[in-house]
Amino acid sequence: MFSTSLRSTMCGYVSLEFLGKEITLVGWVKRVRDHGNIVFIDLKDRSGIVQIFTDKKELISIVKELRSEDVVQIKGVVRKRPENMINRDMKTGEIEVDLKELKIINRSEVLPFVLDDDVKAGEELRLKYRYLDLRRNCMNETLIKRSEIIKNIRDFLFEEGFVEVETPVMSKSTPEGARDYLVPSRIHKGKFYALVQSPQIYKQLLMVAGFDRYFQIARCFRDEDQRADRQPEFTQLDIEMSFVERDDILSLIERLMQKIFREIFKTELPIPFKRLTYDEVFEKYGSDKPDLRFDLKINDFSEIVKKTDFKVFSDSEYTGGIIFENELTRKEIDLLNDFVKSTGGNGITYLKIDDTTMTGPVAKYFKENPFNVKKGTILFISGKKKRTLEYLGMLRKKLASLKNLYDENEFNFLWVVDFPLFEYDEDEKRYVACHHMFTMPKKEHLDIISKEPLKARADTYDLVCNGVELASGSIRIHDRNIQKEIMKIIGMSEEELESKFGFLLEAFKYGAPPHGGIAPGIDRMVSLLLKKENIRDVIAFPKTLNGIGLMENTPDYVSEKQLKELGIKVVKDEKN
Repeated sequence: MFSTSLRSTMCGYVSLEFLGKEITLVGWVKRVRDHGNIVFIDLKDRSGIVQIFTDKKELISIVKELRSEDVVQIKGVVRKRPENMINRDMKTGEIEVDLKELKIINRSEVLPFVLDDDVKAGEELRLKYRYLDLRRNCMNETLIKRSEIIKNIRDFLFEEGFVEVETPVMSKSTPEGARDYLVPSRIHKGKFYALVQSPQIYKQLLMVAGFDRYFQIARCFRDEDQRADRQPEFTQLDIEMSFVERDDILSLIERLMQKIFREIFKTELPIPFKRLTYDEVFEKYGSDKPDLRFDLKINDFSEIVKKTDFKVFSDSEYTGGIIFENELTRKEIDLLNDFVKSTGGNGITYLKIDDTTMTGPVAKYFKENPFNVKKGTILFISGKKKRTLEYLGMLRKKLASLKNLYDENEFNFLWVVDFPLFEYDEDEKRYVACHHMFTMPKKEHLDIISKEPLKARADTYDLVCNGVELASGSIRIHDRNIQKEIMKIIGMSEEELESKFGFLLEAFKYGAPPHGGIAPGIDRMVSLLLKKENIRDVIAFPKTLNGIGLMENTPDYVSEKQLKELGIKVVKDEKN
């Protein structure tokens, strides 16, 4: 299998089928084992490892000079291993190759770190020598699994009648969203392209063009503050469909995820997924991407505790609490309190209940037990409602982690629907789109989007799994007048919307169909499904948290000649 001019097959595919035959293999030396009168080479390539042996003196001396990661070509005869030497944990564990010839193709210097799965090297060193890091079996398998997932996605969508279309990567800079990566034009000095943050407008125009079902494995670019689960350039599965409503898209994605689980992970994923509104998840879980592997819910205790003499309770707009049915130790409560403070909160207070007995800092403010709790600990946070719910949401996750309340191997999928259409930006003193400005309002809210923007809900849907947002989508606006109204509500002038989006508004004049779409993040999805804590482990050549490519040393300076050709002058930062 996979024979070339230099090899008969790949290392991991040598089997009893080749017994007694002479074969040629190429690969990297994983290790040499010297047993005196006989030496062994573990030869590896992408497909696996095969054991080579020789007891011939003229070959032993050559083999002993090999070092890890030398590239060699060997010729030898496939033999069956003695019964007591069979390795059932190896794909090639029933055979070995009796070495006849060895050619050293390329030598390796001493490695900067050992290429074992339990690597001791720090991430920066691994990223600097990423081409070596990727030789490690676990990294190799991860990228192969990623490739298999993407193949499954493509196969499924082709079966569903989708057309794969590539859209431009260089577009124009538009307001909203993250900052753009700008590309200066040499021919049109002073003008810039922007690397696309997503193919959003292009895929909508493909619907206007009549393609009906489009997808693309799209590269996207966002110049935003980095987090552990973000990269400045990333990959998303971009999907758009015409003549659909929300349930059509949700069903498609559920069946796609079911196929991935069935064919890649050999397990059955139950569908349909649970659906909750944005308002429901925020009230119950303090997050728009809740982890439902555990059942801790937020309780609104505002009315109960406002009647007490405890000023934190009585003076606060909102008091919420999480009920833990078992007792928490003082050490655990202090740890949770410190955690909430570290996120910017004012900390927590608590009440321990055992039937009619109540203890804790606020116990003296309750003459009797007003809570529907027989036994357990209640953790309270008070303050402004939205922010307090967010703190409770973070506390909920921390408590679940502390007490091991969930199964690490479980995947709990959820659709969060009906997000707010707008939110108010206090810094900019204007309304901004909660998802993006191309999202269709719920039909029943079309009349209030201008009068009461914050009450309007959007026809949006996010796919969440284990507290991670995997995909975001919406039914789009296909009506020119509604689109212009939304743009004006978020503060765009007539001149600006025509300048930035005139081509889209023009397209809507010519029979735009109702359409909607969704864009699962490939990197984040693969990271979650393969249980990788670091998203960089599922990307071949990722950037650091600071957006630096340590291997190729990017970003880098360019010559004055290049800058002059582009009409650009660099203004140096005085701080540096």
